[in-house]
Amino acid sequence: MYDYGTFSFESKTQVLDRAKAFWNPDKTQFWTDAGVDLVIDRREDYFLWDMGGRRLIDMHLNGGTYNLGHRNPEVMQAVSQGMEIFDVGNHHFPSVARTALAQRLVETAPASISKVAFGSGGGEAIDIALKSARHATGRRKIVSIIKAYHGHTGLAVATGDERFAKLFLSDRPDEFIQVPFGDVAAMEQALKGNDVAAVIMETIPATYGFPLPPPGYLEAVYALTQKYGSLYIADEVQTGLMRTGELWAITKHGIEPDILVTGKGLSGGVYPITAALLGDRAAQWLDQDGFAHISTFGGAELGCVAAIKTLEITTRPEVRSMVHYIADIFDNGLRRIQADYPDWFIGIRQNGVVIGLEFDHPEGAKFVMRELYENGVWAIFSTLDPRVLQFKPGLLLGRDLCEDVLDRLEVAVGRAMTAARKGRP
Repeated sequence: MYDYGTFSFESKTQVLDRAKAFWNPDKTQFWTDAGVDLVIDRREDYFLWDMGGRRLIDMHLNGGTYNLGHRNPEVMQAVSQGMEIFDVGNHHFPSVARTALAQRLVETAPASISKVAFGSGGGEAIDIALKSARHATGRRKIVSIIKAYHGHTGLAVATGDERFAKLFLSDRPDEFIQVPFGDVAAMEQALKGNDVAAVIMETIPATYGFPLPPPGYLEAVYALTQKYGSLYIADEVQTGLMRTGELWAITKHGIEPDILVTGKGLSGGVYPITAALLGDRAAQWLDQDGFAHISTFGGAELGCVAAIKTLEITTRPEVRSMVHYIADIFDNGLRRIQADYPDWFIGIRQNGVVIGLEFDHPEGAKFVMRELYENGVWAIFSTLDPRVLQFKPGLLLGRDLCEDVLDRLEVAVGRAMTAARKGRP
């Protein structure tokens, strides 16, 4: 019996059966078929335990949600103390917690940012960003990147890959235009009609396998938005919060975006909270009609408490230094492994601890993911480019654990190559 206090299960098999019956049959079956029968039980630091007792080193972090590790003690303590005063709060009224977090976000954001609007999930924050851009410009069109991913809510899903948009009849090519990543000419062609509200881009597209922007590309896109009167929306949901060695990856390009979106790791993985950080132009609707966007759980006060502590930890100088240190360990270790398998492990895409590993097989990352899982590490393939494994070290990972992960990865890469070339699933 697995007793969790308010509910219990007899076995992992019972959980999987009921997940198919009451939750998501296709996703549950997908992971079973992929050889990943994971049902997460206990979690702590950078470790997960399956209900069956298997321990995994978490190198997925749910897209960076657990940058500071699972159940970070400082964040947990802040939330525990906060529960003596706060709950979700009331979204209609000024709030001490929301105001405190908004001020800290503006103070640590690029200089272009002056206001904050809160959501509860990344897609909602993207929707706020897109609505803000449309209001500011009086235009409807949005430009994004082919194979983009910005969430699954109403407007956000239309900016992403057609796999997600068409299923829900959300693909609207007359309003949502997509251009190839890295193609400045295609971007200018999309913008030159002076009718685009905003360009939205992940600074490094995560679900597309972390392709790094060509030198000068983001800067050129930003210049084009200024030339044609569009807003630049930096989606930093996965690349923000120090993952590149700077709090916001976009600042490494010298860009001050009109809107910056953050989420996932903002609360240390303890409470749902996201935010759209708005420049003066994008924030005009907050002066015109502050009730124009309402979110009951957006900026929930306990989430704000978690986010304030998370932001304080993340911006410590020693944490910034740690990220650079961890990045160097993995840079050296990954290149050493690649040198042993140059025809199989063909690419390393790295900016700080944002890392994509490319393999010479249309679904190479799935093979490596499975072998890593068997060898005690959890990392995930890129949904829109399964050749690439998303490899996401945490910001506070110790050297010994880094080396442990690299040792396990080396074994997994070799086994995956053998399995792939034998044609095994």
